[in-house]
Amino acid sequence: MKKITILLVVTGILALSGCSDLTEINENPNNVDVTHPQLLLTDISFRAFQVEGTGPMYASRMLVQTDGENNNQYYNWNRAGFNDYNRLRDVTKMMEEATRMESDTYKALARFFRAYYFYKLTLTFGDIPYNDALQGEEGEVYSPEYDSQKEVFLGILKELEEANTLLENSTEVAVDGDIIFDGDPVKWRKLINAYRLKILMTLSGKEADADLNIKNTFASIYNNQPILQSNDDNAQLEFIDQDGSRYTEYNSSGYGSGMYMDSTFIKKLQDRKDPRLFIFCGMTRNAKEGGLAENDFDAYEGGNPLAPYAEVNDKAAEGNASKVNERYTKHPTTEPHNILGYAEVEFILAEAALRGWISSDARMHYENGVKASFKFYNTYATGYKNEVSNYTEYVTDAAAETYLAGEQVDFTRAVSFEEKLERIMTQKYFTSFLQSGWRMYFDQLRTGYPEFIHNPGATPPTRWIYPESEYIQNTDNVSRAIADQFGDGNDKIREIPWWLQ
Repeated sequence: MKKITILLVVTGILALSGCSDLTEINENPNNVDVTHPQLLLTDISFRAFQVEGTGPMYASRMLVQTDGENNNQYYNWNRAGFNDYNRLRDVTKMMEEATRMESDTYKALARFFRAYYFYKLTLTFGDIPYNDALQGEEGEVYSPEYDSQKEVFLGILKELEEANTLLENSTEVAVDGDIIFDGDPVKWRKLINAYRLKILMTLSGKEADADLNIKNTFASIYNNQPILQSNDDNAQLEFIDQDGSRYTEYNSSGYGSGMYMDSTFIKKLQDRKDPRLFIFCGMTRNAKEGGLAENDFDAYEGGNPLAPYAEVNDKAAEGNASKVNERYTKHPTTEPHNILGYAEVEFILAEAALRGWISSDARMHYENGVKASFKFYNTYATGYKNEVSNYTEYVTDAAAETYLAGEQVDFTRAVSFEEKLERIMTQKYFTSFLQSGWRMYFDQLRTGYPEFIHNPGATPPTRWIYPESEYIQNTDNVSRAIADQFGDGNDKIREIPWWLQ
C-alpha cells in the first residue's frame, strides 16, 4: 500500500520554449486551465481519508468531556456545514480533466468520491442539492434546488454502478497519483462495490421499496462483483513521520486534560473481556500507581456521559478515569485510517445473511469481521518511541479465537434475530474507534444497537439543521425542502429523515 510522499499537489506545469506570441507570454503559470487528474486524486484522497476527529466519538458514547459541556456528548447540537461541497468542487474538476483526457479510470474514481461525499451530506441533513449542485460555473445555477433523499440515494447508487462498469471495461492498468491502493484499479473496484453494499445496508429499512430493489441488488453485487476480501484490501490511508503527513490526531490539543473515556464504552469492552480495551484506552492514574498490569481489565474506568461535566471532572481529578491511549497522540503514524475496511464489510455481510439477503452463513461473516479487526491491530498497534508496550500481543489469532468463545461474543449463543443483530452491531461498533467517522452513530440510529444511554427527552438526534448560509443565499429552495420533509419551519435535529422512516 502506497504511503504519502507529497502533500502539496502541484496543480499544473507550463513549458515555454522557442518563440511565443504575446498571448502565450502573458499566460499566468500559476493559474492554468488544465492539469492531470492524478494530481487532483492525490489531494482528494488525502483529504477524504483523514480521521474525522472526536465529534462522532462523543456522540457514539466513547468519550466524555470534563472541562465544559460538549454538544455532541449531550445530544444538543444544531447546525452543520456544507463544507463537503467544497471537496466536491475538487472532484468535479477531476471529472472534467478525466473527461478531457478520456480516462475511464479517473472518471470512475471521480464518481466514487461524488458518491462518498453526497452520501455523507444526505445522512447529515436529509434532502440536499444533488442534480443542481456544483453547476455554478457550467450551468450558472447559483441557487440549486434540493433533491429528495430517496433521489439522492438512487443517484449515488447509480454513480457507483457506473464507476464499477468503467473500471471493469478500462484498459488502463495503473492509477497514477494513488496514495490509497498504490495504483491498483482492481482494489478501487473492490472498494466501489463494497461501498454499494454499505449504502444498501444503510437503507435496510427500505427493503420493500421496489425502486431501490435492495435485496436483489445486494445479492447480485455479492455474487457477481469483486469486493474486499482481506485486510490487504482495506480502503485506508497510511501515515508517515513527515511534516504534513503524520497521523491526524498526532499532537492534537483536543486530547488535553479535559477529555476522558466514556464509562459505557469501557464497560462494554470489560464485559466481553475484549483486549482491544488496552489498545484504545489508557490506564487510570490510580491503577498505574497501584501497580496494576496493563492487561488488567480493572485498570480502566471512564466517566458517566450523562453526569454533569464537573462531576466527571472530580472523578478524573481523583485518578479514577481513563484517557484515550497515548499512542493516538504520541505516535506520529499510529495506525492507518479506514473509510471502509474488510472487517466492516464482513459485518455488513453478516447482517445481510441474517436478513436473508444473501445465501451465506451470518456466523462465518461475523467471526471473519472480529478476526479481521484483531489482525488489523496486531499489524498496526505497536508502541511508540521508548514505550515498552507492544499491544500486538493482546490481539493475536489465538486471542481472537478465545474471544469469540466468550459468553457475550459467541454467535451461537444468540437465538433470536435481535440477539444476533445486537452481537453483529456491537462488534461492528468496536471496530469504529477512531475509524470511519460517523458510521457507528448512523448504524445505531438504524438498528438501535448498541444502546446509547441518554437523559430523558434527549434522545440521539437524527440529523443536523441546514447551514445558515442556505437560509440567506438559497432561501426558497431550503424552505421548500424543509416543508416537503418535515413541515414548514421544522428544521430540527430530531425530525425523522426519509432513510429512517
